[in-house]
Amino acid sequence: MRYESTRGGASAVSFTDVLFQGLAPDGGLYLPQTWPKADPLKLQELRGKEYAEVAARVMHPFVGDALTLDDMLQLSHQAYEGFDHKAVVPVTQLSQQAFLMELYHGPTLAFKDLAMQFIGRLFDKMLSLHARKATIIGATSGDTGAAAVEAFRGRQHADVVILYPHGRVSQVQRQQMTTAQEDNVHIIAIEGTFDDCQALVKHMFSDRSFVEDMSLSGVNSINWARVMAQAVYYVTTSMALDGLGGRLRYVVPTGNFGDIFAGYVAHAIGVPMAGLVAATNANDIIRRVFDLGEYRPNHVHETLSPAMDIQVSSNFERLIYLFMGRDAERTKGLMQALAQGGFDMPEDFNRHEHRSLFSACSAQDDDIRNVIARVYNETGLVIDPHTATGLHAHYTAPPSGDVIDVCLACAHPAKFPEAVHQSIQVTPTLPEGLKSRLCAAERESILPADLDKVKQHIRSHVGVS
Repeated sequence: MRYESTRGGASAVSFTDVLFQGLAPDGGLYLPQTWPKADPLKLQELRGKEYAEVAARVMHPFVGDALTLDDMLQLSHQAYEGFDHKAVVPVTQLSQQAFLMELYHGPTLAFKDLAMQFIGRLFDKMLSLHARKATIIGATSGDTGAAAVEAFRGRQHADVVILYPHGRVSQVQRQQMTTAQEDNVHIIAIEGTFDDCQALVKHMFSDRSFVEDMSLSGVNSINWARVMAQAVYYVTTSMALDGLGGRLRYVVPTGNFGDIFAGYVAHAIGVPMAGLVAATNANDIIRRVFDLGEYRPNHVHETLSPAMDIQVSSNFERLIYLFMGRDAERTKGLMQALAQGGFDMPEDFNRHEHRSLFSACSAQDDDIRNVIARVYNETGLVIDPHTATGLHAHYTAPPSGDVIDVCLACAHPAKFPEAVHQSIQVTPTLPEGLKSRLCAAERESILPADLDKVKQHIRSHVGVS
């Protein structure tokens, strides 16, 4: 399996290079040169198997000869054995037309655990095989950072550095990062937005000397391994609901476009689906792309769903590249136009055979509160504000005919107690194990959104030998 950059300025590389590099040297994102088509018969053979086995077998074709299937099975079983539900990703029926895909049963109570628990072990294995150490760096709007810290804390071969927007994540999200006491964990609160954090990370990856000096790698969904691992739960959910007789449409709370792109990857390798709905909050750049045909970032709005407070959706570059016929030169030009303020979507993009698979909907904070209250009053379930954006899309444009919606439930409601309490006057409680750990002292550094100062801080605090 070989990978190519969306911007065409880097040679084709192996999965090992993709994992370690994160971002391509030309600033592009890596994609497989071809999709490994899943054999329907082999998928049928996986029905009823444990999530860990399905994950290993779905991901192994993307890994190629970097690891054996036995290696993948071992890593996968280790990654998911600590989840608090036997199914790992259970599916709950909400109504005749809607199911919830529960993605919050991992150690940090968010969907990022599904990829990160595997990736932490994958990095450790690959770094050990190649006798390397690495500095794992990521930007977070909340959940990625907590999941990365949990996955990499105490790892022998890697330090983890997380940048988050100071004052723009929930208290629980912040404490999940800052209470880690391991020496290989470094948390930096950036005085700015998530887009500022993400831009800093991208600029660091574009500095080749810094990348080499620090052995830099990434765990944001710009790293293909994240997307690959997240595609798995679309496969398991498709198999779990196959007997319903309807076609499945996936409604995905969307910020950086990683989770919904993982759904498209599942579709590309053979998972049937009726559609992919990008559910956004007031930061609705993806809705504007699909409804208005324009990709122009606005100012970031603070909302009740902070993990989606994003105006530059990095993974959307991958879809642009694919829908433009893998034209790297044009993709590069569009990304340059984006940096200058944005652009209108080209006709090639809109004419792609899979364009009709995608639609979008946006929710304001009042919509989020109303949906949390509606679900609680109708079912007794308490949902988090990100999940509420998805259900708002479901209620606003319900499926028709034989289509059934699968709404991705991204996080445990206890991670966002203020938003939930505003909506239903109920404060969800954290699991006892997590609650006790969050009482530890917090460790973080607060820095301006200044590239030189951030790089200097990392050089002085992270030792890579």
